[in-house]
Amino acid sequence: MAEKRESEKASSSSPNLICPLCLDIFVEATILTSCGHTFCRRCLKKYDLTHQDLDHMVCPLCREITKLSANRVDDLRLNVSINGCVDDYHAKRGGMNAVLEMCQKCTACNSQKDAVSFCRTCTLYMCDKCLHSHQQLVVVFGDHEIVSMDDVIEGKVSIGHLFEKCSIHKPENKDMFCDDCKVQVCHKCVLVGHKAHEIKNQVDFEQELRRKVEDLAQRCADKKTELEKNIQNIEIQRHEVHTAVQTLLDDVKQAYIIKAKELEEYLRNLTEQINAIKRSFDDDLNVLKSKDRQRIKSICTSITLVDNDRLGYLETDTLSAHILLCEELDAMLKEATDHTSASAITKKAKGKRFKPADDTRLDLGSISGSDPKIEVIQCVYLRTYMFGMTRYSHDSVGIVYGRFAQGIDIIDSNGGKQQYRNIPNDRKYYDLVCQQDGSLCVSLYRAKEAYIYSPLGSKKATIQVRDNTNDLKVNRSSSDEIIITNNTRQVYIYDPTGSTLKHTVQTRHKTRQASITRTGLIVTSSCNANPISVVTVYDRDGNAGESLQAPDGVYLYAVVDEQDRVYVASVHWPNKVVIRLYDTDGLNLKERVEFNALNMTLESYSCYLVSLSPDMLAFACWKKLYFIKLSL
Repeated sequence: MAEKRESEKASSSSPNLICPLCLDIFVEATILTSCGHTFCRRCLKKYDLTHQDLDHMVCPLCREITKLSANRVDDLRLNVSINGCVDDYHAKRGGMNAVLEMCQKCTACNSQKDAVSFCRTCTLYMCDKCLHSHQQLVVVFGDHEIVSMDDVIEGKVSIGHLFEKCSIHKPENKDMFCDDCKVQVCHKCVLVGHKAHEIKNQVDFEQELRRKVEDLAQRCADKKTELEKNIQNIEIQRHEVHTAVQTLLDDVKQAYIIKAKELEEYLRNLTEQINAIKRSFDDDLNVLKSKDRQRIKSICTSITLVDNDRLGYLETDTLSAHILLCEELDAMLKEATDHTSASAITKKAKGKRFKPADDTRLDLGSISGSDPKIEVIQCVYLRTYMFGMTRYSHDSVGIVYGRFAQGIDIIDSNGGKQQYRNIPNDRKYYDLVCQQDGSLCVSLYRAKEAYIYSPLGSKKATIQVRDNTNDLKVNRSSSDEIIITNNTRQVYIYDPTGSTLKHTVQTRHKTRQASITRTGLIVTSSCNANPISVVTVYDRDGNAGESLQAPDGVYLYAVVDEQDRVYVASVHWPNKVVIRLYDTDGLNLKERVEFNALNMTLESYSCYLVSLSPDMLAFACWKKLYFIKLSL
């Protein structure tokens, strides 16, 4: 209560001392160097916890980007001027106790006497003389509502909402909120400069924001409970995986006893295989667990910034910051929880068996269940010819149709279809990619730019590519950098907001599609280019490894999955597709697996390949979409 009263006092007399995030007086006021906006250091650290995968911070007030060093927020400069003002403020009032002891002065006259009453109608504090005048002038003040300051201090009554006076129309209260401009206005401001805008009553708007925060708080609690239960299930699955692996090891040891000591080398080899299997499954489970823990941390951190008792006293910049925080948190809560991957890993572990060697061989045997398999689990007919595709979730994709149709379709591995309606669906899009926060980057058919839309559908940025080539292909890195190719010998890499071109990588061949590994390597595909189709790995300085080159009549399409493995589809038009799995070896690709060929009726050699999860790919060719299941 003491902190709240002090921050309220500071808010009315010293608005520059209030942090826009926590709505309290600054503690270690810290500057974002790109824009100069100031926040508490602890608030910036909380905000940064939800963006650890980025090398920068987006200002909650103006969306400017500030680059972060290795120590992140700790390396940002303190605002010496603001911190000095805060120290002066506390010193003049003798600290917190002095604030509690201060009496409100009369604001109805210049006497500076202590206020004994408050007029809700005039929104003025009154001394005993002003109160007497109010009570005597019945004709003027007879219907005014007056409350005692003793009742206000003891909490028996509330003085209600005190509106800020309009700086342009000085007698008027700023008791309305323009949703288009995100500013507080009086009724005269509405008539002068905000006629066609969406205007809300300020009190109603703040109540609406409070209800939104309360809803987010409840959803946060529900999502946290769901994720914690999922983590418990992952640990249960881990136990079953370990049990299955231990069974394998026990069987191998029993065979070793029977076969005799000279088979120790076979035992060592098989044990190494099993341990590698265990490590692989552990790695997969740890990835799932880590993702859920990070989401819990992000959600908890975000709600502490959003859910604040001071929401009723928001200024323009503060409203903007808290609206952004609510949008980000809402997008995090909408992201589906992965309830299936851990069970799938367990099923894969249980499918492995030890097959003892027969009596005619001096051997122990081998581990079964390790043969790589690939199969099409769903074929979906598209409404017309496909131009671009992206991963939408672990079992669904987004599809666009270039010049043949408008809008975006979301299609899942069960064959379900729906239109994506958060952005205009009356346009012809050429390609698209989803960012981690739910934002969508799209390029238009026969256009030279791409656009980034927020999860709620508002346009956040326009990316202008320097050369004059149309038809941009878009992708993203694990840190949400935007990758753009346009069938030239260049790859453009923009920061996640699309406002800054970070790298331009020169390539040896025309590049139609590009993917980026978590380590920053760029895997390019020339796709259906003539005379040859190649896949090449580059670093960000443009150094390249040895290209994979397809024979005549074969076209290569490459994609990087979330474990940095590279899948390459060799399209043998018109009826066969061969998919191979590669590991990166420096700037070269080292083949690990060649899967059995998939027999498909290919209507064109214009195709698209994306990775949905470690064991599922999506492959589209003209009017057909295939969901492909992998087993290693």
